[in-house]
Amino acid sequence: MRVVLHDYWRSSASYRVRIALALKGIGYDRVAVDLVKGEQRGAENLEFNPQGLVPTLEIDGKRLTQSLAIIEYLDETRPGPPLLPSSPGARAHVRGLALAIACEIHPVSNLRVLARVEALGGAEARASWNRQNISDGLEAVEILLDQPGFDGRFCHGSTPGLADCTLIPQLYNATRWGADFAHLPRINAVAASCADLAAFHAAAPEALT
Repeated sequence: MRVVLHDYWRSSASYRVRIALALKGIGYDRVAVDLVKGEQRGAENLEFNPQGLVPTLEIDGKRLTQSLAIIEYLDETRPGPPLLPSSPGARAHVRGLALAIACEIHPVSNLRVLARVEALGGAEARASWNRQNISDGLEAVEILLDQPGFDGRFCHGSTPGLADCTLIPQLYNATRWGADFAHLPRINAVAASCADLAAFHAAAPEALT
């Protein structure tokens, strides 16, 4: 059955899912949804995603939304290679790392929020808001990485998983907005390890343009 990803090339949430699909070796077709043009609010996308967001993944006869839910579905239905560790404590830690980015940093930096900040305070206020939000969030993630199981390669253990799928797109955004993370050694160690893997290259925004 055909797998279809409705996404935007620079969307962090979409980028997460593309990494997971690549790590799992799942081929898919893309349907581009241009967030800048507002296509996410159009009737065609709303049919697939009533929230007017991306990504939506069509797979196994289902239409799945919300990036972390999609990635966990992929891990439950296609367990190799695993994206979550086996022990409950380690799984909770990995989920906590992913949620610290996807539910704390990302929502405050999404397009709707930034547009509102710019409308209230101007373009520089938008940029300053976003840099500060990303910087503060990554500082916290750096500390959260200092847990049992962190070996300096990936967010947890010696293979990439859910947290890495979430961290790398956020670092892409940090670079794009000029939020410095060069002083965060654990995050940079993970980024270097991920940079060596073809799956992360294949999922990157630059690979789609």
